[in-house]
Amino acid sequence: MTFFSRLLHLDRLESEAIYILREAAAQSRNPALLFSGGKDSAVLLHLALKAFRPENLPFPLLHVDTGHNFEGVTQFRDETAARLGERLVVAQVEESIKRGSVRLASPTASRNAAQAVTLLESIETHGFDLLLGGARRDEDKARAKERVFSHRDAFGAWNPKSQRPELWDLYNGRLQEGENFRVFPLSNWTELDVWTYIEREKIALPDLYFAHIRPVVRDGAYWRPVTPVTPAAEGQLVEHRLVRFRTVGDMTCTCPIESDAADVSAIIAETRLSTLSERGATRMDDKVNEAAMERRKREGYF
Repeated sequence: MTFFSRLLHLDRLESEAIYILREAAAQSRNPALLFSGGKDSAVLLHLALKAFRPENLPFPLLHVDTGHNFEGVTQFRDETAARLGERLVVAQVEESIKRGSVRLASPTASRNAAQAVTLLESIETHGFDLLLGGARRDEDKARAKERVFSHRDAFGAWNPKSQRPELWDLYNGRLQEGENFRVFPLSNWTELDVWTYIEREKIALPDLYFAHIRPVVRDGAYWRPVTPVTPAAEGQLVEHRLVRFRTVGDMTCTCPIESDAADVSAIIAETRLSTLSERGATRMDDKVNEAAMERRKREGYF
């Protein structure tokens, strides 16, 4: 794809995403936009600003915080919402643990899957009927099955066999009481599209996406970050390697890759050569069970 055709391609993706954002806002009573501070949600927020400015967004920003998120990412989340003057709702997995609706095998166990419970509790508390998310079909096989307007039943569950048709980009946003939609305006984007758009639009991101020397330990096929939540085990060799994160989720299951890509252009060049998706390359909990994502989505996950 030439540089000029790539620009036209991004314009088409941008136009489609803005159309979906406006349709979602028009067809819902009480929507929210999922914003974690990661690259996909940063792009989604940027598109929402294009869709609705100069007015404030017609929905709050919502983040389900595991309590094990990288500090630089949550700081970026808070600073971005404050700079834009947009309302930020943070739902805490820690609060679900205190209520007893989430139980973990150990205090340091991954809280990634537990986000589904906290999300459903937040939907009920705030009465959200539609959530806009930055998921893309190229991330995972389960994501690829999902419609742009992904219907969820009264229990937040996704059933891939009962999805609605979306012929001619017509979206059916009708809901029964208690049901909700997860809407994904970036469904047709790829990781390369996201990074190329970030470069074109000069979208700010957390520092973790760029290569730096960081302490890591070897854990099978992964370099696991050494953090207060994920310290090195006794006898484990801590190495300081030039790494970056392709995705920035829960610290207990998100791993960096070896890379010297310190800016967006270098990341684009690196992404062109990659044969693994972000989740396949960096999410330990997804790799343990390839059906993990579909199971979680059936239980109410993003």
